[in-house]
Amino acid sequence: MAGLVDTPQALSDVLDAIEGLPTNPPSLYIDLEGANLSRYGTISILQIYVRPTSQTYLIDIKVLGSKAFSTPGSSGRTFKGVLESEMIQKVIFDVRRDSDALFGLYNVSLDGMQDLQLMELATRPTKKFYVSGLSKCIEKDLTLSWADVSAFKATKEKGLKLFDPKLGGSYQVFNERPLSEEVRQYCIQDVHYLPTLWDCYNNMLDPQWRARVQAETKKRISRSQAPRYNGSGKHMALAPSDWSSI
Repeated sequence: MAGLVDTPQALSDVLDAIEGLPTNPPSLYIDLEGANLSRYGTISILQIYVRPTSQTYLIDIKVLGSKAFSTPGSSGRTFKGVLESEMIQKVIFDVRRDSDALFGLYNVSLDGMQDLQLMELATRPTKKFYVSGLSKCIEKDLTLSWADVSAFKATKEKGLKLFDPKLGGSYQVFNERPLSEEVRQYCIQDVHYLPTLWDCYNNMLDPQWRARVQAETKKRISRSQAPRYNGSGKHMALAPSDWSSI
């Protein structure tokens, strides 16, 4: 059961638990939730799935604030240090809004990131015009049982109804404490399938496309830190401009 990590001591324990883990395959799979997730909004929760231990941690950014990134573990490494380390490989699905929020709100400059959204795009033989969302990738590319697919959709729909304004919800549900069980399960599920997706796409990438994904991920991070960056709009669905012709 993944509860909220909401004290400096608990966070220090998490840092100790993820210290020195393997980097190939990556051990850390992350995501963020918040209200208007960007430099103009808030980060409420940072989810981490740890592959070697199959453990999910929900870091309570709303409660911890900047302490979430400055509290050290026994080695002296902070979570800011983990996120900024090129040597510690971390997997995320679409790094852009998460990077925008982390850099704009807490001066965390991501490095060592592998963007699953770009990895999926790179594995397509044709039609590299638009990027896919996480749900589509999970349903299209993972071999899930009917029961797993049904459970995935049910958890997703419950979460969306709670926080999506278009469905009458509010992103403030991520700031409510105690966190509702529906929101907690939504947060856990968002990182649960990332390792399996990484395996799927990583096995299909040739060296050239792997290098393109790495370069474009760095570009995404750099652009998201620009003063006039806009992380909302139809342009976010577009593939890198030079990929459609390759």
